[in-house]
Amino acid sequence: MLRSFGFPVQTQPLFLFSKDAELKASDAYLQAKAGDKQAAVTLLIDLAVSWLHEHGDRFEPGLTFLAPHASEASGDNAIPQALAAVCALMFQGAVDNEIVQSDRVFHTGADPMERMAARAQFEGAVTPGAKYVLVDDVTSLSGTLAELSNYIQIFGGVVHDVVVLVNAGRDKALVPSKKFVQLIKERFDDEFTEVFGIEPTALTANEANYLVGFTTIDSIRNRLAAARQEIDSRLRSKGITRTAQGQTSGASAAAGLIPNTLEAGDPASKPHRG
Repeated sequence: MLRSFGFPVQTQPLFLFSKDAELKASDAYLQAKAGDKQAAVTLLIDLAVSWLHEHGDRFEPGLTFLAPHASEASGDNAIPQALAAVCALMFQGAVDNEIVQSDRVFHTGADPMERMAARAQFEGAVTPGAKYVLVDDVTSLSGTLAELSNYIQIFGGVVHDVVVLVNAGRDKALVPSKKFVQLIKERFDDEFTEVFGIEPTALTANEANYLVGFTTIDSIRNRLAAARQEIDSRLRSKGITRTAQGQTSGASAAAGLIPNTLEAGDPASKPHRG
């Protein structure tokens, strides 16, 4: 799918950490990352609930919280969907379980060009006019969130906000500078979109910052071809065969994620109004 919609220009991501060290230091992290839903909720209670309360005035009632996840992802990272569920409970919203990631991108350990060579794809019904809050545990290049944002907007949804625990990108913004977008347009012309399937205006800030380091479209093509080979080599070394479709990643659905500690009677479940 062509990525033609960028993040809305007003989007300023809400994030807790700039590096993942504090997230990984949690006693519940390894279990949550391995798919333990209760461990993921424990991690969020320990690290994120108070922080979310402090920013509660960002979230009006009725928002839809959506994390990149697969329809079936037993054993995969449970933190993003747990975060979506906790946010929905705290701020009187809903969790979307219908929009799912339809491919597996294997971004762990990948460099920027490898990440751009393996773009996440999504499927599922978008509610036109609904306000979506995109949530994830960690973002760096922000490409997966950008693909999800594009998908929602193509089908008539509204990207209202972005919440992540860790924003590890060098540029903490999501929207690229107009200067870099214009430079990419002038330097690479229409060939850029032909190569990546991404309009320059739909790039993330960190993608644009990376790509302005290339001076010709041929240098981009060469690096992209090498990146695809590196992806295949890295995955083969792990016994993984990458396919364009049919392999998925993400967290389990939100049903049953919230333990008694966050039920309606608990103070942490009440929406904060700043």
